[in-house]
Amino acid sequence: MRRPAPLLVALGALAALTVVPGAASSSTTCPWVGSSAAPATKASQVVARLTLAEKVQLVSGAATSGPSAGVIKGVSRLCIPNLVLDDGSAGLGNRQTGTTAFPDEIGQAATWDTSLQGSQGRALGLEAVAKGVNVVFGPGVNLARNPLNGRGFEYAGEDPLLAGKTAAALVSGIQSQHVIATVKHLALNDQETNRTTVSSDVSERVAAELYLAPFEAAVKAGVGAAMCAYNRVSSTYACQDKSLLDGVLKGRLGFSGFVVSDFQATHSTASANTGLDMELPTARYYGAALTKAVQSGAVPLSRLNDMVKRVLTSMFRVGLVDHPPRAAVATATTPTSISVATRVAQQGAVLLRNTGVLPVASTVKKIAVIGDAASQDGAARASQGYGSAHVPQFGFNGHVTAPLAAITSRAARSGATVSYDDGSSTAKAVLAAATSDVAIVFVNDVNNEGLDRPDLKPHTGSCSTSGGSDCTYSSVDQDQLVKAVAAANPHTIVVLQSGGPVEMPWVRQVAGIVEAWLPGQVDGAALAPLLWGDVNFSGKLPVTFPVAQKDGPLKTAAQYPGVKDSKGVPHAVYSEGLLMGYRWYDAKKVAPLYPFGFGLSYTSFRYSRLRMVPTSSGVTMQVTLTNTGSRAGAEVAQVYVSAPASAGEPPKALAGYVKLTLKAGETRTVSVPVGTRSFSVWSTARHAWAPVAGCWVVRAGGGSTSLPLIGKLSRGGKSC
Repeated sequence: MRRPAPLLVALGALAALTVVPGAASSSTTCPWVGSSAAPATKASQVVARLTLAEKVQLVSGAATSGPSAGVIKGVSRLCIPNLVLDDGSAGLGNRQTGTTAFPDEIGQAATWDTSLQGSQGRALGLEAVAKGVNVVFGPGVNLARNPLNGRGFEYAGEDPLLAGKTAAALVSGIQSQHVIATVKHLALNDQETNRTTVSSDVSERVAAELYLAPFEAAVKAGVGAAMCAYNRVSSTYACQDKSLLDGVLKGRLGFSGFVVSDFQATHSTASANTGLDMELPTARYYGAALTKAVQSGAVPLSRLNDMVKRVLTSMFRVGLVDHPPRAAVATATTPTSISVATRVAQQGAVLLRNTGVLPVASTVKKIAVIGDAASQDGAARASQGYGSAHVPQFGFNGHVTAPLAAITSRAARSGATVSYDDGSSTAKAVLAAATSDVAIVFVNDVNNEGLDRPDLKPHTGSCSTSGGSDCTYSSVDQDQLVKAVAAANPHTIVVLQSGGPVEMPWVRQVAGIVEAWLPGQVDGAALAPLLWGDVNFSGKLPVTFPVAQKDGPLKTAAQYPGVKDSKGVPHAVYSEGLLMGYRWYDAKKVAPLYPFGFGLSYTSFRYSRLRMVPTSSGVTMQVTLTNTGSRAGAEVAQVYVSAPASAGEPPKALAGYVKLTLKAGETRTVSVPVGTRSFSVWSTARHAWAPVAGCWVVRAGGGSTSLPLIGKLSRGGKSC
C-alpha cells in the first residue's frame, strides 16, 4: 500500500497508543486472559460483553501520529489491547527507526530454505514486539506473472508452491512472537499500472491452480489476517468481492481470521456484507457509517459480530491478548537480526555465471570496484525496493554496510588493494578496469510500488520511500558501462542488485554474474564473503530471466503479459492461462536466459537415484545426492511432475523441494514429500480439486531445466 500523506506526520507518543491498562485484570473482569479455552470460544465471550460502539471500534481504522502504519483501538475494560499495525515484509516500515532492513522477499524466496525463512519471520516478529507492533503486513504472495511488476521485489517469485512454502514459513515465524501476520494482496494484484482500477480477468481454474494457491498455504499455516487488494477481480473490487472473500477465502480455504483492506481500498460500507472485516487506514466507510448501517439493518448485527469475532479469534490464537503490546524501545535491531539478515542475503544470492573468476583468487592484487551502488550513499539507495515495504532510510542508513567498504576490507586480508569509480564516466571506469586484475561492476535496478518497470533494462536511481511515480533515474547506461568494462578487462564480475529479472545483453562478455537481489542493510557484509568463497553460493532463481528482447526469438509482449485496455475499465486479461513463468517457456520450447530454479555453486552435485515411496498424504521422492566437489555446499533438490496429456496441464510443475548441505564427497538420501494435490487439477465442473488418473512423469534435479532423474508413477489404478 502507499501511505496517504496525512498519516505521515511527526512521530507521536506510541506508548500512549499501544499500552492498554488492565491486561492483567482479574479473571472475573476478563476471564479470557490466561484461559486455556479455544480462541474462538474466548472471542465469543468477549463479543457478548461488547457494546455496539466497541464492536465498530474494533473493525475501524483510527488515525495515528505515531510511527506505525495504523491503529485499531482496543477495549481496555475487557483487556483487549490496541492493534498496532505496520508494514513488514522486509522489516518494519512506515516511520519506524532503529529497525533492521532485511533482504526483500524475492531474496528470501531465493534461499529455497523454509527453516531460514522461519528464522527471518521470528526475527521480524521480535522487532515488532520491541516496537509495540502486533500486526505485520506481510508476507506478500502475488505471483510474478509480469516481471515488469513494480512490486515484484515484495513477493516470492513465479511458482505457487515456492511462494506458498515461503509464506507459510514466514507466517509461522512471525506469529510465534504473538504478532499477527497478514498475507497479501488478495488477489491477482500482479501489476502497478492502473492498480486501483484494473480488472484482473482470469479463469476459475487458473486462479485456483496458480494465483490462489499461495494464499491457501498461508491459511493452512494459520495466518491471522489477509489483506485484500486495490484491483478489481473480474470487474469487482477485490475488497468487496463476495465470491472471493466469502466464497473462496473464508469458504473453500477455511480462513477463520479477518480480512483487512489495503489502505483506502474500501469502496463502501456495504463491503461488510461481502466479506471485508476491517477498514484501514481510517473509518471513511466504517466507524459512524457502519454504526448507522447496523442500526438500520443494512448490515446485520450478526455480520458485525462475525467481523469482531474474527479479529478477536486471531488475537487470541497468536497469544496477543495475553502478551499485549508495550512501549516501544528506541532500537529494535539486534545482533540476531543482523545475523539472520546476513544468512538470508547470502543463501538467497544466486551465482548465475562463473568462468573461473570466482571465488576471487589469492593471486589477485588489484581490484576495480565500479558503480554507484557500491558506495555508501549508493548502497543506501540501491539495497531496497521503494514503497510501503521500504524500511525508512533514516532508520538504518548509517548502518548499511556498503559493498565498497566490505570488499576493501576483505581484499586487504588477501594483500589486495581496491580502487573505486562510480561509473558516471565510462572512460574513467574503463581505465580503472584496464589497470586492475579483476573488475567488479555493480548494476542496480530501481523497483517501486505504484510504478511498473518501464522495461527489463537496469535503471539506477531513487524513488520516494512511500511509493508512487516520483522516481529519479540516473543517466548512466549500465549496459554500455558493463560492455565497455568487460572489453577492457576479461576478468569482469557483475553484481546485480534488482527486485526481479533484468536483460543482460553483455552476458557472454563477462566472466562472472551474481544476482544479489535487494539485500537490505547487510549488503556488502553479505556479499564480500561470497565473492572470496568464505561462504558458498546456494541460492536458486525464484523467477525466470528472459533473454534480451533483441537477442530473443519473441517480442516482449510474448514473453511477459501486460495490461490490455478495453473500453471503460482497463482489463488485464490472463490470456496465457496456466502458461505463466517457466511453464510458458516449457510449453513454447523457448530457452530463457536463466531458468527458474537455476543457481551455481563453488562445488558440484550428482543426482544418482530416484525412488518413489507412497504415503498417506502423497508420495515421498527419495533422491540420492552426492557432493562431487572439493568443498562443502548446499543444494536444492527439486522435484517436478508432468501430468498425463488428458489433464491439459503445462509440461511440468514444481511439486516439492528440499535444501540440503553436504560436505565434500558426502552422499546422502534426500526425502522430498510431494502431496496428492500435485497429482490433481482444478475441476470447474465440480469447483473442486480432482485427481487425475494415468501415468505421471516425475523428474528430479537441481533446476527446472536440469532434471537428470526421471521416473513414472501410476495414479488412479492406471498403469504406466
